[in-house]
Amino acid sequence: MYRVARFALLSVVVALSAACAVQHPGPQSSEPIPTIPGSSPNPQPTPQPGTPRTTPQTPPSTSIPSVPKTSANFAPPPGGNSHWDAKLGVHVLDNVPNTFYRQRTYYRWNNGWSWATSPAGPWQDTDSSGVPPGLSRQFGN
Repeated sequence: MYRVARFALLSVVVALSAACAVQHPGPQSSEPIPTIPGSSPNPQPTPQPGTPRTTPQTPPSTSIPSVPKTSANFAPPPGGNSHWDAKLGVHVLDNVPNTFYRQRTYYRWNNGWSWATSPAGPWQDTDSSGVPPGLSRQFGN
């Protein structure tokens, strides 16, 4: 029994000492890291470490806002091309006119509202109280 306890204690000590071993970093190169050609239209000189910046940072040029493909709160429809419309609060199906998706439900406007759990139907008629608020405001009923 004494041998087993001694072996276990020595194993723990060896494992802990190996885990606490310090590794020093290798030699560092003083050469700058090369950049990819054409990656920056206006390359700025790289300041040396410890030197304060003397030139003010200019904001990037304005870019064209893109249409968000998804919402942070609602998952897109499975297997369908869509984009998120924040104003309506739903995913708009790209290839199906006046058809929308939110929370496992499809909504369709065709001179009145209907809903389904599949884009192929069966569609159930409803009024504006049965659709997300953004849709009822946009299309009315």
